Amino acid sequence: MHQADTGSPTKEVQSRRPTPKDFRPDIEGLRGFTLLAILGFHAEVPGAGGGFVGPDVFFIISGFVITGQLWREVSKTGTIKLRPFYGARARRLLPVSAAIGVVIVIASAILLPPLQARPVVGDGIACALYVGNYWFILRGVDYFATHVPPSPFQHYWTLGVEEQFYLLWPPMIIGTAWLIRRWRRSNNAETTYSKRPFLVLLWLITIGSFAISLLATYVVPAAAYFSLPTRAWDLSIGGLLALTADRWRRLSPRAAAITGWSGLALLLLACNQLTAGMRYPGTAALLPMLGTALVLAAGCALPSLGCGRVLAWSPMRAIGRLSYSWYLWHWPFLVLAPAVVGHPLGLIGRLAMVVLSGVVGALTLRFLENPLRYAPPLRRSPLGSIAVGGIATAMAACVGVAVLDRIPTPIGHGARVAPVTITATIPPAGAPIEAYDSAVNQVFGQVQAALGASVGLKAVPSNLTPSLADTPAEKGALYFNGCLRNPFQTGQPECAMGDVGSATTVALIGDSTSAMLIPAFQQVAEQRHWRLEPMGKGACSVIEAPASTLLRNVVEHFKHCEQWRSEIVARLHAEHPQLVVVSMWRGYGVSESLSGLRSYDPDWLDGLTRLVRDLRGTGAKVLVLGPVPDPRFVVPLCLSANLDDVTACELHRATAVNESGIAAESAATAAGGGQYNDLTDLFCTTDLCPVIVGNTLVYMDETHATFEYSRQLAPAMGALADRALARN
Repeated sequence: MHQADTGSPTKEVQSRRPTPKDFRPDIEGLRGFTLLAILGFHAEVPGAGGGFVGPDVFFIISGFVITGQLWREVSKTGTIKLRPFYGARARRLLPVSAAIGVVIVIASAILLPPLQARPVVGDGIACALYVGNYWFILRGVDYFATHVPPSPFQHYWTLGVEEQFYLLWPPMIIGTAWLIRRWRRSNNAETTYSKRPFLVLLWLITIGSFAISLLATYVVPAAAYFSLPTRAWDLSIGGLLALTADRWRRLSPRAAAITGWSGLALLLLACNQLTAGMRYPGTAALLPMLGTALVLAAGCALPSLGCGRVLAWSPMRAIGRLSYSWYLWHWPFLVLAPAVVGHPLGLIGRLAMVVLSGVVGALTLRFLENPLRYAPPLRRSPLGSIAVGGIATAMAACVGVAVLDRIPTPIGHGARVAPVTITATIPPAGAPIEAYDSAVNQVFGQVQAALGASVGLKAVPSNLTPSLADTPAEKGALYFNGCLRNPFQTGQPECAMGDVGSATTVALIGDSTSAMLIPAFQQVAEQRHWRLEPMGKGACSVIEAPASTLLRNVVEHFKHCEQWRSEIVARLHAEHPQLVVVSMWRGYGVSESLSGLRSYDPDWLDGLTRLVRDLRGTGAKVLVLGPVPDPRFVVPLCLSANLDDVTACELHRATAVNESGIAAESAATAAGGGQYNDLTDLFCTTDLCPVIVGNTLVYMDETHATFEYSRQLAPAMGALADRALARN
């Protein structure tokens, strides 16, 4: 992470170059403190669980230093020399980040499984071009996710925000100064530069950006975390402090000391008490913002006293000088080290990687960062500095493209395995319910036999279907050309399948978990001449939230979950299907928290009963399908890393299945007048849940079954639907 030049260069450079008169040793130390917080958070050091607030602190420092520099220049000259400004940023930042990025790309291609390496290299290309933060938004990256392997480039998002800030801030200041000149000339007034228009501008940015950030935190969390518009308020807070520095310098020594220590205490509180499980940035980001603002304000009056004395301590300042290179190195060391040693790192191992990355960072500072930063020819030539930075950036992007083209496709090289064939007996019309029970037991028995035969499989079959490389495209196909609505779409189009003219209609409702079963029920509908109507919306629970709140009303305004739920229930009441099948994800309240629901808790179970009762009011039979076992990791990635040991990716039934939750849901469904079927025996034996059955890949990601396995289960889904229709 880099901010403006607040720290002194290395000793040999200091001997040639005097320290600027406005140098703030406390800011250099604050950078060191903030880096330690980030390192502690990423290394999972106890007590540093809130160290993720570090970027907020860095952004505020950047806003403070850069705005102060720009204001001093524009107030004296009426403009800003953009070439020197961008040249200084380019020679300081771009070559180092490009060089480290190239190392990360090559190391990732060598160390990571191909299915993981390919998106990582894509991340590297985006980060080389300083749009990594928006790339992560498009990918829907959750910075705090634990079930998906993190990208070794994930920390580069801060560089994207910083570079976009550097690109936009000077023209904004120049534009404001130009408007002031135009206004004063039109009013025949003397052209002087008051801080007031700039303060108004920064306040507008602060208020607008914070409002957008607060809203996005609950609606588009990835955009809230990674984007410049939602982080600009940190930068503008720093700018406001810079433009009001004269006022802060008037603080008495006692008031300044109290202010500074209070700010540092708030930062320590944020680093210790905030957790990765909370919504962030949101209102939680106000805590580190206030702490940083108080420290910077106090330093205007007492930069070397109070908390400034601690921050200006030489070891803390040394860490601050090293912060950019160390920050860029530490995360790839932590992410890639497990691939080198072959197992996850413990606390000691993570701390060792942090220390080792610091050593490499010091070498980078000594032999790359400072030589370019203070090279006399480059300092004399802004265009030369920009050219060096541009060439470094272009080379890093080109290396990424070249490496991407050479990453192999993960293909199993185990023996070919015959596909599993499941058949089911369809009882004749009017048969007793025992015949339907027998048909269900028969097909479940066949699946259990196939599961048992697949346990212990070692090598990924060479004829794996779908192939590991095809799973990303299959996940994209879950939307079935709009039949599954995405979280921000409204309405529910008619997506009739099977025999669309049939008098027997079966509705399949839910979220994306219901969409993964469309291939199975489509096959059943075609065989039985039923009309199948899938109605799904991604990331929206079909169970109604227990109570409306202001927050959920805001979320509903953008995601339309309640509206969609009301529309499909009304449509079912109008169409009177014979059977409604409900399938839904059970990660609500665990992997997300916006719905107001938590799977299996009393509100969830009460809501399920109400849903079933409401659906029964349409005149339909209601079949609620239990959850698919939860892998808690991305199965194709695991397999691509263990092509010769599939057992490394097998699930243990005891941890992948919530038996008590399933029992509670069954009772809640019965209370509403519906039928419940546990699907666990279609995925697990008594102990294990294989991820390859026959030659079929079971999971396309960490949540959804593949379409091929869904089709394999068509006889089972058909038997369950037949029995549901036959029961009174």
